[in-house]
Amino acid sequence: MELSYTQDEIAFRDEVRAWLAKRLSKRLVNKVRKAQRLTKADYKEWHALLVERGWMAWHWPVEHGGTGWTPVQKHIFEEEMIAAGAPRIIPFGVNMLGPVLIEFGSQAQKDYYLPRILNDEDWWAQGYSEPGAGSDLASLKTSAVRDGGDYVVNGQKTWTTLAHFANRIFCLVRTGPDAPKPQQGISFLLMEMDTPGIEVRPIYTLEGEHEVNEVFFSDVRVPVENLVGEENQGWTIAKYLLNYERTGIAGVGFSKQSLGALRKIAQTEQKDGRPLADDPHFAARIARLEIDLLAMEIFNLRVVAAAGEGKLPGAESSLLKIKGTQVRQEATDLMRRAVGPYAAPDLPEAFDEGWNGQAPGPDYALPLARGYFNMRKTSIYGGSNEIQRNIVAKHLLGF
Repeated sequence: MELSYTQDEIAFRDEVRAWLAKRLSKRLVNKVRKAQRLTKADYKEWHALLVERGWMAWHWPVEHGGTGWTPVQKHIFEEEMIAAGAPRIIPFGVNMLGPVLIEFGSQAQKDYYLPRILNDEDWWAQGYSEPGAGSDLASLKTSAVRDGGDYVVNGQKTWTTLAHFANRIFCLVRTGPDAPKPQQGISFLLMEMDTPGIEVRPIYTLEGEHEVNEVFFSDVRVPVENLVGEENQGWTIAKYLLNYERTGIAGVGFSKQSLGALRKIAQTEQKDGRPLADDPHFAARIARLEIDLLAMEIFNLRVVAAAGEGKLPGAESSLLKIKGTQVRQEATDLMRRAVGPYAAPDLPEAFDEGWNGQAPGPDYALPLARGYFNMRKTSIYGGSNEIQRNIVAKHLLGF
């Protein structure tokens, strides 16, 4: 495989850089760089720029409104967005549901939902995990019983990211309770969040954030035409979607950004009167992190190159997910350790009650504990790393 960019790819990279420098607001970049909370309005502002430029669905086929970029161009675009300090693209509609509808959706579903995703009209949530059915997703219990022209849905989803912002949700539900295998009785349904019987309750995570939620379904009536694919085909669709999610979780670009920030912090923070970067133990951990990240980046490029030849990732996405989450967790751990007690959960109550609006220590230190805590979840969601190792053993080692 060729690891260096062609002249055309370099020109494309320069075009993306120039556009980002011109259109991405300094206000958004500043919030991202400082790890400040982003509102729905912040994300919508960024999405609107991508919609205007025609780059919102940058990995969709041209016939469905996508860019038609090569896998290498997609890789470049993602890297440049992160390097420029852009907010992440909320993935549930454009990166997850969109490809599912293109592959499995009816023509009516494509005609209605894809333009709305393309123009950022809908904000989607993902209803997969349940209490007792996270990594073991096949054991999910949320039921959908056919009643005339509707499914009647009852059950609960949990860890539903940004469901409090969403106007729609795609869910895995059990339509075949008597199927020989649990995977064979699952279907994929689309729902509107304002449907009677849907309730969203917040979950506040360790760092004080409201990012995830519980979603309850009580006799929710969903039209049969909102079924994607065939009834009881949902497990096939779920696996297809998870390939996209797990590759994205690897976050090579985010890890490179974190490594750069870590280096700056290690040069700024002092130990025994010298930069922390000069401490042999700390420097060795940074070096190991950099080596792991470089190896992961090369592997990611191999997957990108294979995709350019029409080979979709299989167990490779699991390998990227495992290593990617380990690298991201190590980076946030080292940054937190570098500033010591100045890394504290960024809670408004802390300012109000004890700090009078002024954080102790450098301004970059305060969000680092929040980033550390938040990254703990990456080795669990999207299928835990233990599950990913089982997938690798089964598909690559033949176990």
